Amino acid sequence: MIEVGLSGVQVAEREDLTPEQLIDRLVAIAPKTIKGRNRTPRPMRAAKIPVDAPVVEKWALGYLIDVIYLRDAWMHRVDTARATGHDLELTAEHDGRIVADVVAEWARRHGQPFTLELTGPAGGSFTSGAGDDPIVLDAVEYCCLLAGRGEPT
Repeated sequence: MIEVGLSGVQVAEREDLTPEQLIDRLVAIAPKTIKGRNRTPRPMRAAKIPVDAPVVEKWALGYLIDVIYLRDAWMHRVDTARATGHDLELTAEHDGRIVADVVAEWARRHGQPFTLELTGPAGGSFTSGAGDDPIVLDAVEYCCLLAGRGEPT
């Protein structure tokens, strides 16, 4: 069942479209979206915006546009695949870069040594300092946990 809210509305508005129609719409809008994102003036990109989740701090608008929105769209892709029962097709080249970026920020934020073995096509081996026993986890599950989806065991 799809949750009510923005995602639910967006799914309902497109539920009768074929995959080809969805792709055509994306192909048509993507260049405009990228152009608009790239035209955000430097002073605006530097503007600090208060956030209260997942942490309470201020983020530069450029960070929100370039990093957070990309991760958010990626997590919605994961959520959509799970909600519809479809397999998530992942590649090291695309999805692995997003996961590696998430790991790098996680490492910077907590500043502790670790050894992390993320499995699956988007996974990899990550270390910082002299980490203890490796944490072994599926790469998508790792990102889901950091995004507040699910409970760690």
